Amino acid sequence: MIHARGLARSFTTKKGREKTEVKAVDGVDIDIENGEIVGFLGPNGAGKTTTLRMLTTLLKPTAGSATVAGFDVATQAEQVRRSIGYVSQSGSTLPEALAGEEVVDHGRLYGISKERATARGRELFDQLDLDGLRVEPTTGLDPQARANLWEHISALRTDRGATIFLTTHYLDEADALCDRILVIDRGAIVASDTPEALKQSVSGDLVELVLTDAVAVSRAATALAGLVAGSTADVDGLTVSMRVPHAGRELAGLLRTLDRENIALDSIEVRRPTLDDVFLTVTGRSLREEAA
Repeated sequence: MIHARGLARSFTTKKGREKTEVKAVDGVDIDIENGEIVGFLGPNGAGKTTTLRMLTTLLKPTAGSATVAGFDVATQAEQVRRSIGYVSQSGSTLPEALAGEEVVDHGRLYGISKERATARGRELFDQLDLDGLRVEPTTGLDPQARANLWEHISALRTDRGATIFLTTHYLDEADALCDRILVIDRGAIVASDTPEALKQSVSGDLVELVLTDAVAVSRAATALAGLVAGSTADVDGLTVSMRVPHAGRELAGLLRTLDRENIALDSIEVRRPTLDDVFLTVTGRSLREEAA
């Protein structure tokens, strides 16, 4: 459905007489098959929007190639556009426009009469429980409305066989909806796999101990580090933490060691890796921080 090889886009910036080439997208390879839901994650400025603009024929690549639904984005733009739908996060004709007005306007652009576009828009908003709301695709929705929208996105694939390429800063959204995740950073794909495989690639569950006495912190750090050869636990005040593969298997032994050493705990917590942990590992930044 969507295939790209060496897809690239450069921009030239000018400061005084000096010109600088900026590579917004630098040789991206993408393969998305029919019926897949694929998430596209990346920090602000990583190249997400530029990539999507090239794939939707809104921007011509400066290198490489891409096809969408079998059509070349550079030479068969009209056929690509007839084969896809594109929902941007912003870009309304008027910032104050109601979502219903936007739907009608876009329907008119596709040649639908105003009456039919209005009727179909009402049907859509009834299905999404969004009648009367001013919204972007998912931004600003309450939890119930977002969950409802997720069901409809999934139904586009299951009921209609649609292929969906989704860019989002909502990691729970990507985790719940996507068959695969692509992470782009500085114009290049830095990770690609299923959400579960990506989370498993992070080195273990996070074990966090909160002690009651600062005197025992160093001994607790030693006990925790002993679970993984060659590792060192992180210490922050009374908190000692470290990633441990399959931490659930190690927890009973760790608690016995702490009890034997008379190390009193205020709390202990084990957290499975999240997509934000993956993002932090492969980009050095947290997507939650990027989205804030």
